[in-house]
Amino acid sequence: MSRIAGKTALVTGASAGIGLACAQRFAAMGAHLVLWARRSDRLEAEAEAIRRAHGVAVETATVDVRDRAAVDQAAAAFVATGAVPDILVNNAGLAAGLDLLHEGDPDDWDRMIDTNIKGLLYVTRAFLPHMVERGRGHVVNLGSLAGHQTYPRGNVYGATKYAVRALTESMALDLVGTPIRVSSVSPGLVETEFSVVRFAGDAERAKAVYRGMRPLTADEVAEVIGYVVDLPEHVNVLDVVLMPVAQRSTQVVHREA
Repeated sequence: MSRIAGKTALVTGASAGIGLACAQRFAAMGAHLVLWARRSDRLEAEAEAIRRAHGVAVETATVDVRDRAAVDQAAAAFVATGAVPDILVNNAGLAAGLDLLHEGDPDDWDRMIDTNIKGLLYVTRAFLPHMVERGRGHVVNLGSLAGHQTYPRGNVYGATKYAVRALTESMALDLVGTPIRVSSVSPGLVETEFSVVRFAGDAERAKAVYRGMRPLTADEVAEVIGYVVDLPEHVNVLDVVLMPVAQRSTQVVHREA
């Protein structure tokens, strides 16, 4: 039996991609779930499928992590039931655009900064004090290879993921002397809706990102996250970087003809 069986995991951005894969992985490991996402119909359909498949408790809430009031309200409602998440996965995030900095769209910048940085802060601030008070918990932030290495036109997205890395390290330092674990998991190329969102729904352009190589899948990233949260409670993985074998850096990718 896994170490997280019977524990509660809260996952943001849980209606698709890595967030949904984490929810499915945790449920298979026996954890109960609290799933947050913006797309309520899709979220509830996936939650019901998980309930049927794994027999765990699954709560859902329609929350846009960019909305601090909505985050605080949903968190307060959850904590009011006497519950505190044992695992918090700050997964909600996105890339928007792939422009030169001096040609970038400030609206895209706002979406990335508000989701990837401020959303992570809002959610963490809402739950972390309760974890500290209870003396148990694990915060996992979804980072990126782009938070370790820059690449052309990746300017603001990369900056947000460097911020996630810095916040993870700072959080770990601020929590010294407590049993709270803090981790980030930083994938390279993963084929999800990520590129479709980045290119504003242009599926062909998104498909080209992964052409000629085998990228990671959301399930594979979730497998690593599952490993990180299932380690003994005195073991903490601060950051793990994972890439498909075809990728060796943000800019070095082997593609078959």
